[in-house]
Amino acid sequence: MPAKKLKLFLDDRGVKYVSIQHSPAYTASLVAKSAHISGNDFAKTIIVKIEGQMAMVVLPAHRKIVLSDLRELLTSDRVELASEGEFISRFPDCELGAMPPFGKLYGMRVYLEHSLTAYPEIAFNAGNHREVIKMATPDYLQLANPVVMDFATV
Repeated sequence: MPAKKLKLFLDDRGVKYVSIQHSPAYTASLVAKSAHISGNDFAKTIIVKIEGQMAMVVLPAHRKIVLSDLRELLTSDRVELASEGEFISRFPDCELGAMPPFGKLYGMRVYLEHSLTAYPEIAFNAGNHREVIKMATPDYLQLANPVVMDFATV
C-alpha cells in the first residue's frame, strides 16, 4: 500500500489527518473533484531539476508552474521539468504522478507555492491514484519545511 510510508511518518509525529478514498483519478483537478476537495486546497507535486538536483515543486491543482519565475526566484539558470524516467526510481512506494509533497521521505527539497499557505487545510495524493491525505496546513509546513515562494500562475 503506497500510503503506508506517508501514514507512518505522520503517525510517528502525532499529526492528525484524514484519509479520503476516491475513484481512480490521474490529474490533480480530477483527484480534487473525485475527493470533493477545492482545487485551491489540493496540492499537486511536480518534480523538477534545479542545477541537476531533483526537487519537489508543490502548487494548487488549478495553477501552473512558471519555470522562468522559479529560475528567477532561485537565481538559477538551470531549472527544468524532470522526466518520469529520471525520477521514478526515487519513489518506489508511489504510483507515477501521485507522489506526496514530503521531500524528506524521498531525499528532495520542497518548494511550495505561497498561495497554498492561505488555506487552513492542505490535501494531496497519498502515493496512489485512489487516496488523498488532508491535514492542517500549519502541520504540513512544520513537517515538510518547504521553501515558500510565488512561482505559479492561473
